[in-house]
Amino acid sequence: MNTVGARIVALAEGWIGTPYRHQGAAKGIGCDCIGLIRGIWRELYGEEPEAVPPYAPDWAERSGEDRLVEAALRLFGQALPLREAEPGDLLLFRWRADCAAKHAGILAGPDHFIHAYEQSAVTRSALVPSWRRRIAAVHRFPVSRGVIEKIR
Repeated sequence: MNTVGARIVALAEGWIGTPYRHQGAAKGIGCDCIGLIRGIWRELYGEEPEAVPPYAPDWAERSGEDRLVEAALRLFGQALPLREAEPGDLLLFRWRADCAAKHAGILAGPDHFIHAYEQSAVTRSALVPSWRRRIAAVHRFPVSRGVIEKIR
């Protein structure tokens, strides 16, 4: 595991147990899957990735747009092949091939990921076949000089 990836996994582990709260992004208080990623981004870079407008629980079904994928491309750059995924990478999930991506998590190892689980909390889950086949994209957090300095 590379140093940046290890740092991201450690940050994600710090969110484990945070209750699930739709649109939340506060460690220990409440977050959803987007809030978890926003929180890790804030801890890495010291600021929000971008303004997030309010969204309904069924935002992915209603919009007709793949907003999560579009945001990942803007903030993280091009997606990586699944075979190149490393701990610390962002995983996006689709429930069905014809639907927008609606869930996100952090790869924690070859067979586990950390995510905000609806009606529960941030948790580490096994990346079993039913999760693995729903992976829509893999993205690596951008590495800036400031991030590398924080890790040292």
